[in-house]
Amino acid sequence: MHEMSICEGILQVLETTARQQGFTHVRTVWVEIGPLAGVEVEALRFCFDAVMRGSLAEAARLEIIETPGEGVCLQCGATVPVRQRYDPCPACDGYGVRLTRGEEMRIKELEVE
Repeated sequence: MHEMSICEGILQVLETTARQQGFTHVRTVWVEIGPLAGVEVEALRFCFDAVMRGSLAEAARLEIIETPGEGVCLQCGATVPVRQRYDPCPACDGYGVRLTRGEEMRIKELEVE
């Protein structure tokens, strides 16, 4: 389950940022996740609570912002929504869609004390 290591990475970012900016407690973490990032959201929530226990983010809320997937069709040039890798272009049914959004996962915002 790589969601555990993702949460450990989030905690490292929180601890580093707390040292740099001088806060001592994290109340809420907003994370943007694209549908093609390969992250199971419910597993991430479970791991988040476990990893944050005993840290500056203990009892912090994890808010997930789901971002849309998007790509450019290499055959017709259309910018199209992408729900799954290797889906055909909804405009021309071609299979050459290059992803431009949807693989990202990043900490978007923090609420701290």
